[in-house]
Amino acid sequence: MEINKTVVTTCTRDCPNSCGLLVHVVDGKAVKLTGNKDNPINRGKSCVKCKHYLERVYHKERILYPLKKVDGEFIQITWEEALDEIADRMKKICKETSPEAILYYQGFGTRSALKLVNRRFFNLLGNTTITKGTTCGGAGQSSQDLDFGNRISHDVRDYKNSNSMILWGRNPVATGTNLLPFMKDIKDRGGQVILIDPVDTETAPLCSMHIKPKPGKDAYLALALSRILHEQGKEDKEFLYHCCINYEDYKNIVYSHTIKEYSDLCDVSENLIYQLAKVLMEQKPTAFVLGWGLHRWEYAHTTLRSIDALGATAGSIGVSGGGVSQGFEEYAPYDWSVWGDSLQPGRRKMYMQLIGEELRNATPKIQLAMVTAGNPVSMVPNANLTKKAFEEIPFLVVAGHFLDDTGILADIFLPTTTFLEEKDIIASYGHDFIGPLNPAIEPLGQCKSDFDIFMELGKRFPFEKDYVKSRDEWLEIIMKPSIEKGVSLDEIFQLGVMNPDAPKVPYIDKKFPTETGKFQLIQEFDLPEGRDREYQFQLMSVAPKDWLCSEVTFTEQTELLTIKLNADVGSKLGLGNGQTCIVENQFGSIRCIAALIPSLRKDLVVIYRGGWGQTGRNVNVLTRGLVSKVGNGTPYYETRVNVRAL
Repeated sequence: MEINKTVVTTCTRDCPNSCGLLVHVVDGKAVKLTGNKDNPINRGKSCVKCKHYLERVYHKERILYPLKKVDGEFIQITWEEALDEIADRMKKICKETSPEAILYYQGFGTRSALKLVNRRFFNLLGNTTITKGTTCGGAGQSSQDLDFGNRISHDVRDYKNSNSMILWGRNPVATGTNLLPFMKDIKDRGGQVILIDPVDTETAPLCSMHIKPKPGKDAYLALALSRILHEQGKEDKEFLYHCCINYEDYKNIVYSHTIKEYSDLCDVSENLIYQLAKVLMEQKPTAFVLGWGLHRWEYAHTTLRSIDALGATAGSIGVSGGGVSQGFEEYAPYDWSVWGDSLQPGRRKMYMQLIGEELRNATPKIQLAMVTAGNPVSMVPNANLTKKAFEEIPFLVVAGHFLDDTGILADIFLPTTTFLEEKDIIASYGHDFIGPLNPAIEPLGQCKSDFDIFMELGKRFPFEKDYVKSRDEWLEIIMKPSIEKGVSLDEIFQLGVMNPDAPKVPYIDKKFPTETGKFQLIQEFDLPEGRDREYQFQLMSVAPKDWLCSEVTFTEQTELLTIKLNADVGSKLGLGNGQTCIVENQFGSIRCIAALIPSLRKDLVVIYRGGWGQTGRNVNVLTRGLVSKVGNGTPYYETRVNVRAL
C-alpha cells in the first residue's frame, strides 16, 4: 500500500448526492474524507454523514471475519467453510425441493454497477424467489412516467437559471446538500426559495417561505395554485393547448373546488396560497424540486401528478431553470440484461415492503434466504412481523458490515467491504454524473466485496464458466451501453463523466416519449380520506441529518429516539421536553423522548427512521405494511399513532 496518497472515489450510500470524494491515506489507513473540488456536482462539498464515515469503516463493532451461529452464539469460521455450507445448502434445496424455496433480498444500501451480477447468480441458479416493489422511489418515478412518458429531471446545475424554486417535500440539508448553493444563489439574485412540507425540517430556516399543508393533502394545494393561475390568465396557454392531452379533463378537476375549499382541504391559508401563486407568476422560471416523502403515501400518484400538472400550468416544463424534478435513473448507464431476469421470466416475486407477510404466507416456504446491502428488519414496515418471519427462515445468510437487526438473525454472516475498499462504478438517483470507485485501502480483516463473494460462490456451481469473470471483464460488459456512446472506463476512473444521454434541460423541444408525443395531464382525481382516524396523529418517519437509513452502530444508539410534537398538544398530554412517552398503534409501540416544538402542526408527530429494534429505536415497529397504488412503492406515512406519557 502506497504511503501518503489521495484517492478519487464516490460515495455509494443510499443518498441522492453520490458525492465525489477524495480519500486521504497515510501508511495504508484512510485518515480523512473530503469533497472533490473537481467533481462538477458537489464541487468539493460533502455532508456531515460523509465526514463521519471513517468512524464506521474503522469501528470496533464492524465484523471483519465470517461468522456462523452455533447454539445461538456466533463463532468465527473461514470463508471456505462459509461458502461451502451456503453452496451445499443451495444445491440440496434445488434438488430436493425447488430453487423457489431460496430467496434473494437485495437492498438499497449500495447500488454500484457490479451489484447487477448479484441477481444474475440467482437467475442462473434457477427459478429462485426475488423481491418486487421498492422501499425507495418506485411510486415517484412511475407516477411521473404517467405524465412525461419517461420522467427525466433537470441537471442540478441548470438551477443557476432558475428565478425561484419550490422545494416540495424535499429536505436538502439532510438528504441533498448539492442543492444548497443553488438555493443561496437564487435568493442572492432576489428570487424566492419556498419549502412546502408539513414538517419543520432543517431546511426551513434557509427558505424564503415555509408552507405546511395537511399531511398527504398537497394535491389540493397544487390544484388551488393552478386555479389561481387560470383565473388570472397566467396559465401557459401555449403549452397546455398544444403540448398536452387531457387539458379539458384537468381543467374540470382544477375548477371542481373554490380557492376557499382548497384552502380548507389542504389547511393552508388563502393568503399564503396567493403569495405562492404570485411567485409562480412573477419569478419565472420556477424549478419544482420534489422530495421522496411525496411518494410515501398510498395515493402518491395523485399528488405527484397534480404537481406535475401545476408545473405545466406555470410554464416550467421544457424550460431552462424550470422543470418538475425528483430523481434520475441510476441504472441508466448499465446493460440491464446482466441481471439475467430473462432466464427466469415466471419466477416468484415477493413484495419487499410486505416481506414479513409474504414470507409467512409463502408456498413453498423459504428454506434459505440471502440478504445483501439491506437491513429489512429495521427498514421495512411492520417490523415486528418482519422480524418474526426472518426468525422462522431455516437458514439465513446476511452480508454486511455490522450485526444490525437483520444481521443478528443470520445463521451465517459474511463481512463485506465498504466503498473505500472496492473498485466499481456508481451512478446516482440524484444527478446524471457517473462516478468512480477506486480502492483507497486494503480490505480490513477478511472482508470481501459482494462481487468477490458471488464470484467465489459461482465457482461452486455448474454455471461457473458463464458467470465467473474478472471485475474488469464484468465492468466492460455492464458499461457497454455507455462505452458505445463514447464513455471511456479510464475517464470514469480518473474522475467520472456525465451520462452522455442526459439532457441538461429535458423536453426542451416539447416532445415527450408518450404515445401521442404530448405531456399527459391528470384526468381523474382520487385522494380518499385516510384510515385509522381513531388514532390522533399522523406519523412522519423522516430521514435524519446525522445518519443514513440504518447505518448506525449499536453503541451509537444509547438514547431513545426523539419524537417531535406540537408544544401545546404535548402539554395537554402531560408531556414536557425530555420526558419519556409511549408511541403506539395497532402494530406495536416504542418509547421515545418528547421534544415539544411550538411551530409544529398539531396533527402530526415526527420520528427519525433508521434506528434498530435491538436498542428499542425502530420506528418501523409502528409503520403500516402497504403497497402504493402506482409504482409498487412503500406508503410509510399511511400510519397513525397515539402518544401518552409514561
